[in-house]
Amino acid sequence: MLTVLAFVVALGILIAVHEYGHYRMAVACGVKVLRFSVGFGKPLLRWQSKKSSTEFVLGALPLGGYVRMLDEREAPVDSDERHLAFNRQPLRSRVAIVAAGPAANLLLAVLLYALVNWVGLEEPRAVLAAPATGSVVAQAGLHGGERVTAVQVGQEAPQDVRSFEHLRWALTQAALEKQDARITWQRAPGDGVQTTELPLSTLPGTALDASLGAAIGVQVPWTPAQVERVMDAGAAAAAGLQAGDVVTQAFGVPVVDGFQLRQLIRQHPEQAGDWTVVRGGQEMQLSVKPEATQEQDVRIGRVGAYIGGAPEMVIVRLGAVEGLWAGVTKTWDVSVLSLKMMGRMLIGEASLKNLSGPLTIADYAGKSASMGWVQYLAFLALISVSLGVLNLLPLPVLDGGHLMYYLWEGVTGRAISELWMERLQRAGVSVLLVMMCIAFFNDISRILG
Repeated sequence: MLTVLAFVVALGILIAVHEYGHYRMAVACGVKVLRFSVGFGKPLLRWQSKKSSTEFVLGALPLGGYVRMLDEREAPVDSDERHLAFNRQPLRSRVAIVAAGPAANLLLAVLLYALVNWVGLEEPRAVLAAPATGSVVAQAGLHGGERVTAVQVGQEAPQDVRSFEHLRWALTQAALEKQDARITWQRAPGDGVQTTELPLSTLPGTALDASLGAAIGVQVPWTPAQVERVMDAGAAAAAGLQAGDVVTQAFGVPVVDGFQLRQLIRQHPEQAGDWTVVRGGQEMQLSVKPEATQEQDVRIGRVGAYIGGAPEMVIVRLGAVEGLWAGVTKTWDVSVLSLKMMGRMLIGEASLKNLSGPLTIADYAGKSASMGWVQYLAFLALISVSLGVLNLLPLPVLDGGHLMYYLWEGVTGRAISELWMERLQRAGVSVLLVMMCIAFFNDISRILG
């Protein structure tokens, strides 16, 4: 129920803001707005203020919205109101009205990110987990447990690392931009500071998916290799493991953190191995034999226990000006990254599996809402950026497509013909339907997988 409610609220807010951008700009440009609708289908609510000629509607299907303006192309217009029609406005006004929707979503993202920065968000501290074998971090000689304090990408100025998410975002962007990075770290607070070069530009075929984090070596933050809870029946219980046990070695490998221990368990189905465990300050040896199970046609090991304690957390909070600027920067970075990923998917450099549909968005809406309202605001900001960027794509049925029409009009001095507009509209609908089908397929694959 929380997932559905969070999803509907998110859609309602983002659609209302988008359409309000069109509405306010239309009014500012002197265009008569006939209807402002959030949602399609049967109206659940409708009202009209005495000072406005606009009818405001809340539709039954919250999957979109629209602003209907006076327009001679849609219906006859009285001669005394023709100056209020959209199609009679100068080119600059029509461009402003169309662009105002996506701009409103991007502005909302800036404000939401800024609000999150001002309030403060609890995030894992930037402590590295044991990196995957062969990753850039592992090849650089880091083993896990390093506390990263600063990062420098390319020739940019070094910046203090506020959290693990901040670090992962910086390194991910560097890898996608084929830039090297430099991190400053220490083993523990008060220890000497060291610097390590990360040649991220050497990563082949980088794409924004789970494999990129593994290739860099920054998948998850460090967590203690601790047994949190043991199931009544399972390999952990049979081996004598207890909640609170800290594992320092397993299957002949020194254990650095909980993520590494979980990976070792997955890699040893039906293989007994000696574990070194610290319990109550005493070290002991236990033999653990993970049970085998199938996961996506891969045979992996399970021990019937929750492995890995909570990561060390830190409150990330910024001042008024710094928080607002960070909101602008994050909105810009996410927008640019989204466009680049779409471009890479178009030319085949990135997998189409990166496309997500409403089922995945609803899932993340519910998860973020369950974590607290600040996390939910951060989720809204991300989706608002995505909606703004998507609508600026040069597809005829989107705002970006109409802006392309106006670009043609501005260059040639004449509007695009009705015949070509109809053809382009059909092509745009076809492309959107294909994208929606791929996104739904990816959503269902994630659920079933």
